[in-house]
Amino acid sequence: MEEIRHTSTIIYMTLPDNTKAFIKYKVEGNIMKILETYTPPQYRGRGIAGRLMEYAINMARERGLVIEPVCSYSVYYFLKNREARGVLAEPFRSMSDEELKQLFEKRVEEEKSKEGG
Repeated sequence: MEEIRHTSTIIYMTLPDNTKAFIKYKVEGNIMKILETYTPPQYRGRGIAGRLMEYAINMARERGLVIEPVCSYSVYYFLKNREARGVLAEPFRSMSDEELKQLFEKRVEEEKSKEGG
């Protein structure tokens, strides 16, 4: 398994073909904002982004931070991993599955319009 590393703004893993999977984040006060999650297309569907999210969650807990999921994948991760929601900042922690699903769909639309719109 590839090793996960981090800087003050990125959590990343270098993959066998020297590409990188990463999470971009920003810490503001006691909030870690997960801004972007990326896995190269040839590595998608292998749980790499999930491993990066687990690393981010552990890092946030160690530092006494709460997480604000900004990018669609981070919202999706917390939608699917209910047990991890304790690390979320309000109002995200109190959201129902339906509210998180709506937020996820909204983020996907925003990201699509940024990419090619």
